[in-house]
Amino acid sequence: MFWRSLTLLLALILLGDGSVPSLSLAAESDELQVAVSKKGLGKEVVITQGAKEWFMLIEVTPENTVVVRQEKDHDKYLVDESETHDRPLVPAEVDAAIADYVNSVKARAKKK
Repeated sequence: MFWRSLTLLLALILLGDGSVPSLSLAAESDELQVAVSKKGLGKEVVITQGAKEWFMLIEVTPENTVVVRQEKDHDKYLVDESETHDRPLVPAEVDAAIADYVNSVKARAKKK
């Protein structure tokens, strides 16, 4: 996870305006932090709330699409699943899947 976070931070710095995004070191923040980044033809989203983390990667190749979902509380994985689709998703489908996932996490986080 460290390398994924570091890669995401470096991508934000290099692809953004060069400024370092503000990082919260609060251990139990109630606010959701959402970071979406482009990964090749797909996208990745990392959502954090205190020690909880939700992750989704949509990797698109010319032949297929792989979707990885993970949910973690501290160092314990609560969800770790993947699925493969036999066709590449188009950009609008990738965007819709990421948006649906973010909305789903936000709705579940509010209920707790």
